[in-house]
This record gives sequence, C-alpha cells and structure tokens, in this order.
Amino acid sequence: MNDILNELCDTQVYSIYKQVESVYQKIRFAQAEWYKKTQFFCPEGCGECCRNFEPDLLECEAIFMAVWLLQNQKETALKVINGEFPFMKNNGCPFWDENSPYHCTIYEGRGFICRLFGASGFHSKEGDTIWKPCKYYPTDLLRKQKIPLSHKQYSHEEMELIFGTIPPVMSDLMQQAVEIQPNQTETKLLREILPTVLKRINWILQLKNQSDNDDDNGNDTTPLAS
Repeated sequence: MNDILNELCDTQVYSIYKQVESVYQKIRFAQAEWYKKTQFFCPEGCGECCRNFEPDLLECEAIFMAVWLLQNQKETALKVINGEFPFMKNNGCPFWDENSPYHCTIYEGRGFICRLFGASGFHSKEGDTIWKPCKYYPTDLLRKQKIPLSHKQYSHEEMELIFGTIPPVMSDLMQQAVEIQPNQTETKLLREILPTVLKRINWILQLKNQSDNDDDNGNDTTPLAS
C-alpha cells in the first residue's frame, strides 16, 4: 500500500478511492477485450479529443484524482489547492500538455470520460449497442482497416460482423460510478471541483498526522466528554 493510501486507510476517502479504482479496473478490462479483438487503437500521440475539452467530474472521481496527485505529484497537488494548474492558459483541460507526445500529464489519475472516450459504445433509443469512430480519427486510417470503415454509426450487428465483438457501453460503466455516491451525482468542471476536494483531503491528512504526533509524544488524544 502506498504512503497516502496508508494514511487514509480508515477514512471514507479511502473507501471511495478503492471503489473508483475498482470501476476503472473494469473499464480497463472491458477495453482490453475490445482492443484485443478489434486492433482498433487511437493513433499514437493524437490527443485531439482532449484539445479544448475540460472534463466534468463526479465527486468520487475528483477524490481519486486528488489522492493520485497527492501520491504521485505532490508539488502539483499543493499548487492546485490554491487554484494553480500546470497549464492554466489551456481553453480545455489544465493538465493537457501541447508539447508532450502523450499530452495527458495525469494519465493514471484521469477521470471516467477520459478513460471511456474512443473505446466505448452507446445505447440507441431502442436499447441496442451502437458505436461510432472518433471524429478525429484519420479517414485514411479508417479505410486501411481489414474491412474499411468510415465516420458513420455502426450497429450491434455490424460490429459483430466486422470485429466479432462490441465495445463496453459508456452509460453502463458510468452508472457504476454514480452508484458509489448516490447522493453526489452532480458533476462540476475539473478546475472547480478538484481544488476543493484536494483541500479537504489535505486537511484530513494534516489532522491524522497531528493525531499521530500527539500519540507519539504521549499526549492524551481521547475526546473530551460533551
């Protein structure tokens, strides 16, 4: 167990983090099956779907992102607490680096939509699974697929014929995320919610560290009777 999670292990933040991590693992597994069978990957170093796009976050995914930042990029996390993001001038995500070949600077801590986009399907009005290649996917690469593709919408039957499988459905996976905190279903822009969540978690860590220090110094930390 890493340091930050060890410090948070008996808190609600830890519980939420682990539940989000579990959903992310399900997304990874479902997409791995899709990629394995279709060999339909995003062009290396593309990142166009993230350009000028700032994700909305549920509180639970903001908690995951905040804990990940505190563990892996603490200096950045402390700056974000004060509203200072790495790429403040971006019109879209403030963690998107134009000059990096990978673009996302918090890839392992990114949100749900960032994980689902490009390798997930949707439900039609009739309830069938449908899929459409990303609008930024180069047309010439689509045409080079074993069965040439285009920027059209593909039905369940067409995907089974072309790929022999269907992608995970975005709304089904997102519903699992919503169920983590049924009373916190409102989303907020990343720049708005992340500093607030980081402040709260940092405050919890400070309280726990203070309590641990008091214990080490032999101070009585038993709460006073009301």
